[in-house]
Amino acid sequence: MLSIQRYVSVTRRLPTVLAVAALLGGTPLAAVAQAPAAPAPAAQTATIKGHLRDAASGEALIGASVGVRELPGVGTVANEYGFFSLTLPVGTYTLFIRGLGLGAQERRVTLVGGQSQTINVELRADGQQLEEVQITSERQDKNVRSTEMGTMQIKATELKKIPALLGEVDVVRAVQLMPGVQTAGEGTGGFYVRGGGVDQNLILLDEATVYNASHLLGFFSVFNSDAIKDVNLIKGGIGAEYGGRLSSVLDIRMKDGNAKRVAGTGGIGTIASRLTLEGNLGRRGEVDSAGNRAPAAGSWMVAGRRTYADVFFGLSPNKGVRDSKLYFYDLNLKANYRLSDRDQLFVSGYFGRDASGNSAFGFDWGNATATVRWNHLITDRLFSNTTLIHSVFDYSLGSKEGNSAFTWKSYIRDYSVKQDFEWFLSPRNTVRFGAIGTLHKFQPGEIVPGPDSYLNRITLKGTDATEVAAYLANEQQLTDRLTLTYGLRLSGYANMGPGKTYQYNDPNNPDRPTDTTSYKSGEVIKTYGGLEPRFAAAYALSDQASVKASFNRTRQYLHLLSNTTASLPLDVWTPATATIPAQTANQWAVGYFRNFKDNMFETSVEAYYKTMDGQIDYKDNAQLLLNDRVERTVLTGTGRSYGLEFLVRKQRGPLTGWVSYTLSKTERKIGGINNGDWYPVRYDRRHNVAVVGSYQLSKRLNVGANWTYVTGGAVTMPVGRFVYEGTAFPFYSSRNGYRLPDYHRLDLAVTLDDRLKPGRKFNGSWTLSIYNAYARKNPFSIFFREKKDKPGETEAVMTYLFGVLPSVTYNFTF
Repeated sequence: MLSIQRYVSVTRRLPTVLAVAALLGGTPLAAVAQAPAAPAPAAQTATIKGHLRDAASGEALIGASVGVRELPGVGTVANEYGFFSLTLPVGTYTLFIRGLGLGAQERRVTLVGGQSQTINVELRADGQQLEEVQITSERQDKNVRSTEMGTMQIKATELKKIPALLGEVDVVRAVQLMPGVQTAGEGTGGFYVRGGGVDQNLILLDEATVYNASHLLGFFSVFNSDAIKDVNLIKGGIGAEYGGRLSSVLDIRMKDGNAKRVAGTGGIGTIASRLTLEGNLGRRGEVDSAGNRAPAAGSWMVAGRRTYADVFFGLSPNKGVRDSKLYFYDLNLKANYRLSDRDQLFVSGYFGRDASGNSAFGFDWGNATATVRWNHLITDRLFSNTTLIHSVFDYSLGSKEGNSAFTWKSYIRDYSVKQDFEWFLSPRNTVRFGAIGTLHKFQPGEIVPGPDSYLNRITLKGTDATEVAAYLANEQQLTDRLTLTYGLRLSGYANMGPGKTYQYNDPNNPDRPTDTTSYKSGEVIKTYGGLEPRFAAAYALSDQASVKASFNRTRQYLHLLSNTTASLPLDVWTPATATIPAQTANQWAVGYFRNFKDNMFETSVEAYYKTMDGQIDYKDNAQLLLNDRVERTVLTGTGRSYGLEFLVRKQRGPLTGWVSYTLSKTERKIGGINNGDWYPVRYDRRHNVAVVGSYQLSKRLNVGANWTYVTGGAVTMPVGRFVYEGTAFPFYSSRNGYRLPDYHRLDLAVTLDDRLKPGRKFNGSWTLSIYNAYARKNPFSIFFREKKDKPGETEAVMTYLFGVLPSVTYNFTF
């Protein structure tokens, strides 16, 4: 599942009989609880710790559960690195260990007071293979029992069977099919969560921020599904360990690599191919008392992907086409090494780039991230993770033609240090705390002329910014039915020089500054900050039903300057300044969760209300690119969003899938726009429906389909015009006063799989996907022009991207 918060599950309290036994003052606990051995008094405890891994690859099993047969409801789950810790009264117990799609194991342990035990367990496939994208849940009824709200969860097998665009399975497209999430538009990779903008989603890849997650202007995301191990989306109930964005967190972890053998995965598609290789690193581990061999000391993974439309351009008889380029590539790298029984080192990186253009004009953009993590087990119950992070997004465009040649560049760079602790205080409490500091460096734009160009060099000097935060959170089970998750995050921010601020006080020349203040490098220009409380509660009405409530306050100190509907590479990131404020959001949510037929069906309904301060919009005809005083075009105010989200999901059987429906409204109130009244944002869409299904016709043949329907987004239209000296000037409606046509689309997929044939080291499958099966002409953009047959009259012209779009992909493993 898209398991969003990484909180360790805290299970139900010890049975009441244990308390009764203590009151009896000497009554053997084993006789009361019917345990095979008698635990000692509660004051004497011992800790069981270890790692849970996949026996086939040695990958850490995020969220695999460890239960205690003699103590119903007592247990824990593995964290992001497969580590678990469980403290119990001394005695003899039977541990029950299981993971999604894997067989279960039982281990008999005897705990002696003051002594800890280490148990490393490998789980093997039990009729189901772990998919390349591993998205897991801690337990089948986790959606009912945990305090998580607004979480997006989907099985890996379901993700793989969702019809793809041009043969590429995409995590972001799967997210867009969930309640509370709106797509940015046809063929785009951006998304809006509960009324937040595309820049209000924190997208992390191995803890490094990804600022633009799109390839080919949004037709693909930057996430190669073969390189991904775990995907988590949070749109409500955001944990205190996350910060810096208002609306959601998309937390993605790359594979660690196969610690048992060299293995590979790949695919050859209509316009792109990919290949992933992974293997072990270092010596083989020791064999434990149960006969299990520990994985190698480390592992590695390399994954690459590239489109090749430009390869076929060279076959064209047209010289202009032959000289054109249009491609993207991805490279994911990761390695880890176990330094000792208590220390492990991880190093990972991502490098991706898009390029398009011809011999006269070119355009490229890309992301690069690097993460170094050190896991250290301080005590048997205190887990530490120290992380160094670097992230950069940049773009450039330019012309190579003679006296007009130029190169235009822009970037945002981050350098971060992060320290996290996880304290397994007891089976009732898991405490998380830590801190992070980030240096942001901005270059909003620079034009470098060619050697013979008549253009002048233009440089917009961006200011720097520092962002720091500390957090403390606890998940605590108060009773058998009531579980709380509560925490507090304290964040601070400083906008720093070199730079300038401008004051505008002349009513006759509102765009002309009346005063200028200069700041030296490192000098503080403006500060923001404050507390961010987080709270969530779950009350179990029964084993199958619960009610939940949550409250979040989030703060964001960056803005994406964009006056287009979709997020484009040319959009500019800017820090909060003396004139562009920081953003703050408060979100309240309540929900009812109910499972049916032994957790085969999950249902939920959630209601939310969100208020947002520091929201920005733009004056009419705003010019954002190469604007050294962009505050002249920016207006600030407040926003609000509220809605209902419904989800029904079937998890098991030949037919799996879900149906989601969202009823929502998002609007803003900004002085200088719409007479100061509330108006809808561009991505405000009242109704959003998604139906996703996959049917396993046989062991080898699977068919899948998804259908989406979204009411049209808001748009500002011309409603009249006047002519002055032969030139026509339009009158416009109120801001976003009209609606685009409704959007709907059907996608289909058929997969023929030979991976189930026994005894084969090389296995493959063919997938045929059809995007937009009934050729719906969904609007991509609208422009206005004078009618050819009726001069003086204006008509609206809608453009669309795709008709029926088939694709074929061959996937393989070895």
